[in-house]
Amino acid sequence: MIDLHSHSNASDGALSPTELVKYAREKGLVAIAITDHDTVEGVEEALTAGKEFALEVVPGIEISAEFPEETMHILGYYMDSKDQKFIDNISVLQKARAERNPRIVKNLQKLGLNIEYDEILKEAGSGQVGRPHFAKVLLNKGYVKTTQQAFNRYLKKGAPGYEDKFRFQPEAAISHILSAGGLPVLAHPATLRCKTEDDLETEIKKLISYGLKGIEAYYSDHTNSQTEVYIKLADKYGLFITGGSDFHGHNVKGIDLGTGKGKLDVPYEFLQKMKESR
Repeated sequence: MIDLHSHSNASDGALSPTELVKYAREKGLVAIAITDHDTVEGVEEALTAGKEFALEVVPGIEISAEFPEETMHILGYYMDSKDQKFIDNISVLQKARAERNPRIVKNLQKLGLNIEYDEILKEAGSGQVGRPHFAKVLLNKGYVKTTQQAFNRYLKKGAPGYEDKFRFQPEAAISHILSAGGLPVLAHPATLRCKTEDDLETEIKKLISYGLKGIEAYYSDHTNSQTEVYIKLADKYGLFITGGSDFHGHNVKGIDLGTGKGKLDVPYEFLQKMKESR
């Protein structure tokens, strides 16, 4: 069993890269990918820990891309995490995140919530601030009963506390990954919320024209029927299939590494085929 979608505290996960690798080993996984949001800062630590704990670690990233109304994320695998041009490119996204966060605090304060940015920074520790950190503070202060409620009520797109940020166009996100020697993959296609299978196919064909190499068909929130659709499209267009939990540790309840919400089972052969395509 493997997991090709996980987050450390280099972005908005709860575990350090070393702790994440150790936990994967304890869970009996044979390989994981570290795919932090818009950063590769945790990759080197994870690779070192992989050697220590005899676990295969795939260097990765998850980049937010512009997509009207809904959410598009592009996963990248096997980029050179020391490629300075790539680091400079994604630093634009990190800056956009940093500029957005104080605005979220102001939005929450306007709603009458007693929230200070220092509390968010403390919750994030040394990693990038992300919305799960806001959710955790809201939970700790009793404004919500669960972190999911924090997102639904305050933090998701369209909610009163939400604040948008700069994202790359999909073509640019894919190009940056390719330029650093990586393999770009469409993350959790269900979040595109395409109305029909034909609409989804149209979007995937666009992404393929930009250089997309794979689809994350197996995912914690995908239904069996959705997974079947994504596998069919991958087979039709010669894309490799990946899968992962989107594990964030205790920052996102109900999703465990490797098993997602309990039924996820991603075989090593997916990773093998991805490596063969490099």
